[in-house]
Amino acid sequence: MISRVRTALGDVDAAELGRVDYHEHLFQVSPLLPEDDLDDERASGEEAAALAASGFEAMVDATPTGLGRRPAAAARIAAAAALHVVLSTGAHREEHYGDGHPLLSRSERQLADAFRADVVDGLRQEDRPHAAPALDPAGRPVRAGLLKAGIGYWRITPFEHRVLTAVASVHAATGAPVMVHLEHGSAGFEVLEVLAAAGVPAAAIVLAHVDRAPDPGLHADLAAAGAYLGYDGWARYREWPDSVLVACVARAIELGAAERILLGGDVARRSRYIAYGGMPGLAYLGHRALPALRAEVGEAAMRAMLVDNPARLLGRF
Repeated sequence: MISRVRTALGDVDAAELGRVDYHEHLFQVSPLLPEDDLDDERASGEEAAALAASGFEAMVDATPTGLGRRPAAAARIAAAAALHVVLSTGAHREEHYGDGHPLLSRSERQLADAFRADVVDGLRQEDRPHAAPALDPAGRPVRAGLLKAGIGYWRITPFEHRVLTAVASVHAATGAPVMVHLEHGSAGFEVLEVLAAAGVPAAAIVLAHVDRAPDPGLHADLAAAGAYLGYDGWARYREWPDSVLVACVARAIELGAAERILLGGDVARRSRYIAYGGMPGLAYLGHRALPALRAEVGEAAMRAMLVDNPARLLGRF
């Protein structure tokens, strides 16, 4: 059976994805990131074009419900940049939603119904339940192809637990893959346990930000449990230079994790997008981080991390 990936412009064969940046954001607005909104279609389109020019054919936009998604605009950007863009539903960790945000009071069933509709029926233009449907340039519904959840630092709040179990329900109904934000790389095994109890196999999950705890032994153990590992902390020199992550990836590969690693940038800030007046921009991953990594691990490992592994995770439709 041919595996298919659900993108903003429709379902495509997983073999057609090419090189995938597994974690970016075209649009994002959060109270946790004041004055760092990604809300300009022209500027975000320029960044997407720069990403494509840096050597990528596909990306995941990991912005979930309630944080400024603009799915119709994302579809227009995908078409203009000739880039496969996988959009997300689900919800982030609790702190990304201000006090009184309506999402926080929803039951597990209400959350699951909303997430399922995003995957099956299509997203809404303004990220509100009763807004007009988002349509791509050909007039087709724009649907989500990935389910996202998030947790805090060594903590899963009741809301975050409801999101995890709602995501599990939608995965069971649709097959959609799951991304979980790990704050500072914490609680990976605990998240896998919650999702396993709700019926999600580790092979359907990518743990975002595992590299924020650059421990290759831990990463190899998570990979051995079946989970995908999201390395997306490049160009964060306040924490460590890229060389730390290069060494971590290389050692994790030596320990057997080669078939479970995904690479992304998660640049995610107005102040870090060149088209918005910041730096280093979405092209940093392709132009700066990947050459250093390739020199260390070789071309076969790069193909696994950029092409084969993301196609296997995302191709579930």
